Amino acid sequence: RGRLRVVFKCNVKNDGFGKHHFNIVFSTSITLMEVFSSASTGDGMPKESSPFINTDNDKGNLYDGKNMALFEEEMDSNPMVSSLLNKLANYTNLTQGVKEHEEADDDEGPSPALGTLIGVYLPCLQNILGVILFLRLTWIVGTAGIMESLAIVVMTCSCTMLTAISMSAIATNGVVPAGGSYYMISRSLGPEFGGAVGLCFYLGTTFAGSMYILGTIEILLTYIVPSAAIFKAEKKEDEAEALLNNMRVYGTCCLTLMSLVVFVGVKYVNKLALVFLACLCFVCFICLLGNRTLQNHNFDQCLKTMEVGNVTVTTKLWSLFCDSPDLNATCNEYFTLNNVTVIQGIPGLTSGVIRDNIWGDYGPNGMLVENKHQASEPAADTSQDIYMPYVANDITTFFTLLVGIYFPSVTGIMAGSNRSGDLRDAQKSIPIGTIMAIATTTFIYISSVILFGACIEGVVLRDKFGDSVKGNLVIGILAWPSPWVIVIGSFFSCCGAGLQSLTGAPRLLQAIARDGIVPFLQVFGHGKANGEPTWALLLTGGICEIGILIASLDAVAPILSMFFLMCYLFVNLACALQTLLRTPNWRPRFKFYHWALSFLGASLCLSLMFISSWYYALVAMLIAGCIYKYIEYRGAEKEWGDGINGLSLNAARYALIRLEEAPPHTKNWRPQMLLLLNLDSDHAVKHPRLLSFCTQLKAGKGLTIVGSVLEGTYMTKEAEVKKAEQNIKSSMTTERTKGFCHVVASSNLRDGFSHLIQTAGLGGMKHNTVLMAWPGTWKQWRAFTVRETTAAHQALLVAKNVDSFPTNADRLGQGTIDVWWVVHDGGLLMLLPFLLRQHKVWRKCKMRIFTVANMDDNSIQMKKDLQMFLYHLRLDAEVEVVEMHDSDISAFTYEKTLVMEQRSQMLKQMQLSRTEREREAQLIHDRNTASHAALNDKADAGPDRVHMTWTKDKFLTERNRNRAEASMGVRDIFNMKPNQSNVRRMHTAVKLNEVVVNKSQGAHLVLLNMPGPPKNRGGDENYMEFLEVLLEGLNRVLLVRGGGREVITIYS
Repeated sequence: RGRLRVVFKCNVKNDGFGKHHFNIVFSTSITLMEVFSSASTGDGMPKESSPFINTDNDKGNLYDGKNMALFEEEMDSNPMVSSLLNKLANYTNLTQGVKEHEEADDDEGPSPALGTLIGVYLPCLQNILGVILFLRLTWIVGTAGIMESLAIVVMTCSCTMLTAISMSAIATNGVVPAGGSYYMISRSLGPEFGGAVGLCFYLGTTFAGSMYILGTIEILLTYIVPSAAIFKAEKKEDEAEALLNNMRVYGTCCLTLMSLVVFVGVKYVNKLALVFLACLCFVCFICLLGNRTLQNHNFDQCLKTMEVGNVTVTTKLWSLFCDSPDLNATCNEYFTLNNVTVIQGIPGLTSGVIRDNIWGDYGPNGMLVENKHQASEPAADTSQDIYMPYVANDITTFFTLLVGIYFPSVTGIMAGSNRSGDLRDAQKSIPIGTIMAIATTTFIYISSVILFGACIEGVVLRDKFGDSVKGNLVIGILAWPSPWVIVIGSFFSCCGAGLQSLTGAPRLLQAIARDGIVPFLQVFGHGKANGEPTWALLLTGGICEIGILIASLDAVAPILSMFFLMCYLFVNLACALQTLLRTPNWRPRFKFYHWALSFLGASLCLSLMFISSWYYALVAMLIAGCIYKYIEYRGAEKEWGDGINGLSLNAARYALIRLEEAPPHTKNWRPQMLLLLNLDSDHAVKHPRLLSFCTQLKAGKGLTIVGSVLEGTYMTKEAEVKKAEQNIKSSMTTERTKGFCHVVASSNLRDGFSHLIQTAGLGGMKHNTVLMAWPGTWKQWRAFTVRETTAAHQALLVAKNVDSFPTNADRLGQGTIDVWWVVHDGGLLMLLPFLLRQHKVWRKCKMRIFTVANMDDNSIQMKKDLQMFLYHLRLDAEVEVVEMHDSDISAFTYEKTLVMEQRSQMLKQMQLSRTEREREAQLIHDRNTASHAALNDKADAGPDRVHMTWTKDKFLTERNRNRAEASMGVRDIFNMKPNQSNVRRMHTAVKLNEVVVNKSQGAHLVLLNMPGPPKNRGGDENYMEFLEVLLEGLNRVLLVRGGGREVITIYS
């Protein structure tokens, strides 16, 4: 029972600037009644029978031979191999049934004052309306047609709108510092995804800088000062290459200039580009030869000849197609057959040109731009067309290419979230401003597509560089009062966008580097004293130069489309994941979102990636995947409360529930390890090679639980348990053991290991195999571990001389792994060498299988059957059958058995003396607590309360009886005879050891069936002696005891 008091305090103060600050203090006061109770304690273990060894309690022998007497008590459940091989045809498998929060900036700056319009709407608008709108939108409309252009616009704008909805939900779920999409993704999906997508977003921003610089140079050299070109084409077919070289030279110079200069006011120049909204229909004419569009650069009049003073003279157009200006000159055949026609380039809405522009007109590189509705006479020889001044495609066009080129025109939606630190109310401004900006630009793009297709002649739209309109920007001829408004505006827009990319990308890289999730990027987290990212700017300039060397705007645009689409994909995925997992911290103020919309947005992003360019998409995903795996393998550990942890927990819960339904099929069985470690006095791992062996056996697959036990209570051993866990985890990292660590504190080692064997694991992910090292002394380990694992139907592996086992860095040469298959207990002996040989340490070792034949076995047939059995198991191994004939029990065996039993009897006497001392201590304890117990008895005694304690009379009687028994036992030690059952077991151990040492002393590893402990628990010391004799003279040994089920099968 307790009492809870809650106190709320609310302090309101005015800071003098008209703002009120609220301080809310929540305090609790809890008073609990302490309840203490006492009870009698005990180990809860029933007292075992008297462990005298000189009586034979065997209930009959299931096997009446002497050679295999060590295994005779298990013959009913684990038959001899000879019996198993006799039933080979019937062999089947049976299925069994934080501390880390984001650190706030301590420096208090000026109060943010930007609203929705200035802080979000206009920055998004300026970033979205960019170079593609001015340089490529008319060409896309002319090539794809109005309908397919609308499809492109709707797909891309729907993608950004859905992404904006998801981004708004994430941005309003708490404070989003600078870093924008990288911060949102990394904190929602974890450092691996955040780092991978953050670097992809950085690469996209960097290549966007390349695209804007290329757009700037294209406007400069094509529309403003064409005479500034350094490389000039002598022939028409060389014009494309000359343009690319000019782009590379001027682009590099422009990049260098932009990297050196910080143009503070450049973003205001972008507003000049918005003048195109006030466009009027302006009169322009184009010249056609037949149905082919002519480049209107080197002639003034669209005429072949004209009358000058009643004299017919040729024009400049004539000289372009003929070998001389004379009327009888030899001219191009197509020029001779067709007349020139002047048509209006912008006929207007009422002209009906919209019917011609509804559908697309794709074609290969070099295809002439023709007006299909204009009459023409085809020429027989078209080989010279490429040298004539026709307007032609410079690249092969198709729908998916145009999607990739157009998509950068809708990017820039993160501009508002990147400025969240400067907004007055970010959680209100980001959703409204971003969505309104996307809605505005979507309206602009859709109306532009329709108006361009309805007003402008198709051949003009498909003229990418404006050659048919005297080299003017096609969209510029719509401007009022002069085309220079659009040309200059778009030039400065591209310059400003390029500078923004070159200033934003290094800061993004700096933010990723300072997060410390990618170790090799840490150098880019440093900068000048004022925080400018100097090293990041150098790397950004180098990557940007790669895009400039590509030199083609149409080739660079799909590259950055991939990186932006991947970023948007993960923003949608983060929102959907958080919504579906229903994490407690997911409480966005923006309510107009749904996981289905986020999944639709993510699916649309993924589709657009492969629609635009499937090979670029694969490369981008490969880069992101490599970064992800690198961060996972080498990166710094971060815990940001991301959704991937929640997803992992849900997936793990679902998988565990599914695994709980039924145990694994024999084909899916693999050893799931519980590794029992011994610790030294400093709580360090005593046998690290055991971890190495587990790694070699598991090869990173399946479950591994590393456990240990400390004697004492958890209340007193808490610090030591934590230290032991840290030491074990450190050793696991060193030995490359992937798994879980579990250290328990228990009153004694036996109970502790028993608890681990019973409770380790969770649900269906429980261990099925226990691995431990051979004990240094018998006091450390008795047969209880074997009994516990047998009762739990778990396999047991005991490694002897484990410190001589190879490390993960060793490479064993030619040698053997010897398997001594005495009894069949599920096939684990066959499976373990196969698993070991998958690891590079044991890969060169060969597998040998030995089995034992008795007098009544046909050893030749056994060998054939065993070879056939291994063939069906798909195991490569040498087979040898060792014959063990019945022989008389030697005097050495009798003597060794007698010494063993005498030692056991002496240990029993020592045990009795220790019990007597414990009882004396109990009597003293009872006397000291008698007065306290008397007081409690008056208040608490009831009819069901019984006090169990020692009285003095009881103690004296018991001590005299024990002393009499002990003196009698000492006299009997030298008169005792060895137990016949123990003699036969010792005979088996001696004979089998001789055979194993003879055959396998030089093997790299010996695997041997572990005999079961005696059914009479009084003989555990003898059992350990049998095992010592069995393994004597062998270096690396692994004793194997099956878990009572088949683990290997001959069936597919």
